[in-house]
Formats: sequence, structure tokens, C-alpha cells
Amino acid sequence: MTEIRRRGLLLVLSSPSGAGKTTITRRLLDRDPLLRLSISVTTRPKRPGEVDGADYYFVTPAEFERMVRGGELLESALVFGHSYGTPKKPVEEALRHGRDVVFDIDWQGTQQLAQNAPDDLVSIFVLPPSIEELAQRLRGRAQDSDEVVASRMAKASDEMSHWAEYKYIVVNRDLDESLRDVQSILAAERLKRSRRIGLADFVTGLRKGG
Repeated sequence: MTEIRRRGLLLVLSSPSGAGKTTITRRLLDRDPLLRLSISVTTRPKRPGEVDGADYYFVTPAEFERMVRGGELLESALVFGHSYGTPKKPVEEALRHGRDVVFDIDWQGTQQLAQNAPDDLVSIFVLPPSIEELAQRLRGRAQDSDEVVASRMAKASDEMSHWAEYKYIVVNRDLDESLRDVQSILAAERLKRSRRIGLADFVTGLRKGG
């Protein structure tokens, strides 16, 4: 009997800062052993508790530019004055081996992935239930100054204007419910006919009685 294998997929979660995409991503990774996190390179400074190589690869602006020129990044974007990008090689290797890669990136990076890997991309935009709730969540993180919070709120409207570019939309009213929604999307996408390698030969074998 022909073995059915599966090509991996790129699962992207985007949202305005504070809407919950990072928390959903972390919980999804904790619960799904088939997922791995795409670790981005960034030029921004490390925040307290972050680990180089686990949260991000922290590089200088010059190093980042070298990676861009060398074609080493699958996507890159400038966010709040700092550059972010996805190393191409580990992602392509994961897909070939049937592993799924989850991305916590913004709309700029998602647009580039849609151009570079449209058949592999599963994109989800996470919306807050209200602007008031979004502001409360940002202030509650106690990681950023009032000026940074104000800047993130000002940019939220522009970020949310890109919602229609995404395949799926999740309104994060309740974290557990939103997590279940994302898990359901992932389960359905994994079963897509186009991702099942060897499926045609498997069906042919069934029809022949093999």
C-alpha cells in the first residue's frame, strides 16, 4: 500500500500588538508537537527574559542587511523602527519533511510569504473585541512606556485595515475559545488534498484492491 505523506504548511498569525497572537501561538506550540516556531532575526534590543536563538536571533543592522542582500530571508519587514525577518533555509527544510511552521509576524511579512509560498501559507488575523480592550491589554503588559503604548494604539487601525488579506479571522474575545478556533483551522488545513503526497497513488491502489 502506498504511503501517504504530507507536505508541511506555514501557519501565520498576525494582529495588532496586544490582540493576543503571541499568547495564542505559545499555547498552540505547547499543545501541538507537530508544530515548530519560526525564529525570526531582528535588529531590536533584547527585552528582559528573552534568549538569543530561542525568542529571536538578535543581529546588528549591518548583519541584517547582509542577510537581505544574500537572499537568506523568506520575508522581512520594518516594525516600530526595527527590522525583522525569517531565515529561509530552516523553513524550507521543515516543509520538505512534513513539519508545520508557525509564524508570529505582521501583515508586511505575510504579504511576502503570500508571494513567495502561496500554496504553503495558512494565514489567520486575530482581532481584539474592542479598541478599549486592546488599550487595556497593552497597558496591562507593563513592558512598554506610555509613549510606546500610544504609538502601538495609533498603528493598530492601520494594521487592522489589512484583515481582508487573510484567509481566516479570529476575534479574540476569549483566549481558550480563540485557541480552539485556531486548532480547528490547523486540523482542516492539514487534511487538504493538495498537501497529501502519495494520495492519488493510494486511491489507485484501493480501487485495484491493493
